[in-house]
Amino acid sequence: MIGIVVSGHIHFASGMQSAVQAIAGEQDQMEFIDFVESMSTEELEIQLRQASKQVDSGEGVLFLTDIPGGSPCNRALSIMMDTQNVELIGGANLPMIANAAFERDGVSLQELVETLLEIGTSCMQDMRKELEAVMAPEPVAECEDGL
Repeated sequence: MIGIVVSGHIHFASGMQSAVQAIAGEQDQMEFIDFVESMSTEELEIQLRQASKQVDSGEGVLFLTDIPGGSPCNRALSIMMDTQNVELIGGANLPMIANAAFERDGVSLQELVETLLEIGTSCMQDMRKELEAVMAPEPVAECEDGL
């Protein structure tokens, strides 16, 4: 099974942990690392490296972080650059993280990345447009003979 490490600013990771547990139950090989104000980026990287080792069963590790280019993402990127069989998605959302728990067994690391990117983007919707589409009146079919 692919190991997962979720990280983000302040309580992003622990919040996602609560939500994932409510949706998918307690998860093996899944760690959640918050980057809090009292932590240096070096301390964050140490914790991310430890978490990566804890969740890795040999099938790879996927980091899911909150903001592309933010400290959790950048530190996970450092790990990805010097560690084999590690991938990273920046900008992860709850549908991606929850589905990672369901989709990570029996697939390759790259297949999981592709699946989660599809899920993440498909779950973003402009709800006003969705509502307008649902509320739009049905077009009235015209009779060919004018009746």
